[in-house]
Amino acid sequence: MMTTLLKTKTIKEKHQRIATWLAFALLPLSGFATDIYIPSLPTMAGVLNVSSIQVQLTLSIFLISYGISQLFIGSVLDSFGRYKVCLVSLLIFAAASLVIALSHNIYLIYGMRVIHGLTVGAIVVAKRAYFVDVFKGDQLKHYLSLFSIIWSTGPIVAPFVGGYLQAVFGWESNFYFLAGFALVFAALELMYSGETLVHVTEFNFRKIVNIYLDMIKTASFTLGIVMLGLAYCMVMVYNMTGPFIIEHHLHLSPIIAGYSSLVLGFAWMVGGFIGKATINKPFFSRLVWNVSLQLAFVGLMIFSLNYITNLYSLIFFAFIIHVGAGYTFNNYFTFCLSKFPKNAGIAGGLTGGITYVIVSFLSYGIVNVVPAQDERNLSYSYLILILLSIVIMFFIFKMNKKQPESVAA
Repeated sequence: MMTTLLKTKTIKEKHQRIATWLAFALLPLSGFATDIYIPSLPTMAGVLNVSSIQVQLTLSIFLISYGISQLFIGSVLDSFGRYKVCLVSLLIFAAASLVIALSHNIYLIYGMRVIHGLTVGAIVVAKRAYFVDVFKGDQLKHYLSLFSIIWSTGPIVAPFVGGYLQAVFGWESNFYFLAGFALVFAALELMYSGETLVHVTEFNFRKIVNIYLDMIKTASFTLGIVMLGLAYCMVMVYNMTGPFIIEHHLHLSPIIAGYSSLVLGFAWMVGGFIGKATINKPFFSRLVWNVSLQLAFVGLMIFSLNYITNLYSLIFFAFIIHVGAGYTFNNYFTFCLSKFPKNAGIAGGLTGGITYVIVSFLSYGIVNVVPAQDERNLSYSYLILILLSIVIMFFIFKMNKKQPESVAA
């Protein structure tokens, strides 16, 4: 197997910087694959003659398959390398995007969204592992702390672009855009990237299972993943309900829905920057302060609805809550990905996989219990997630008292 890897194209030294920029550029692909057509959800429901829940399910199906993909793809990447798997996945992703754009059958779209999730999982985990392969020490920690910040460019840019594509060309244009995006990056990967795998893990099922079990048994790692899921679920609940609230309840356009998602994507990025700036502060105390502020603002959000409810109040309170979510995600993502450097593919896959499985089931469950009706229902959804975060923080606190080193970043 090592002989095979050595025959694989490697990155030329003069292309190292470009390859790193390509890796960063592909990290937000999961956000693009969900957020670009968020302003089109109400239109898709009407054109395809399906309910809002049915079209929202396209997001959940992507998240489930994306999460499941990451659970097993890490072991494949650690055994057979990153480069070829990433390249082939980009081409398959492009083909699935074209099928969605050409289809008006919701069930065929569901199937293509499964393929989207599986391929994006392979691409993103391969690019996360790239940084652990190539960089070490403080430089690696620096790059890992940028992940959630770079990822947030997807939620910022995608709905903004999608809102205009929807208004000018229709919902199908979102998926033509995704296909073109993937094909361009496949060509760039072919020209400038290559294999980076350093520590080859023998593809032995029993050994791989044992690695997974050892990681899951590490309490700080597992609790960190749960916190990641709760943080991103706040964003996904808005993504699934916000366009319906803005377009149906507030009677505004898909472009306004796109701008609103852009602002909230920026909120996630702000949280990431604050997380990076405070990375050397005591880990547990800064997370407690963060979740406490989120609880205070969701309380103010619910109270304010007795007096005012409009787009500005919706975006103001959602912005603050999403900043807190981005802060939580940045801190725990850096921690989880740097926990097992010798098995970077598996650790990255397990982290992302479980996170997105949590997000897919929890977000879809919440929007069924608290439908996309108005700002009050959205505030209740936030409250549920923040209270769950407090419960997890309590367990982290108990563990912190017994084993302080297990939750130290």
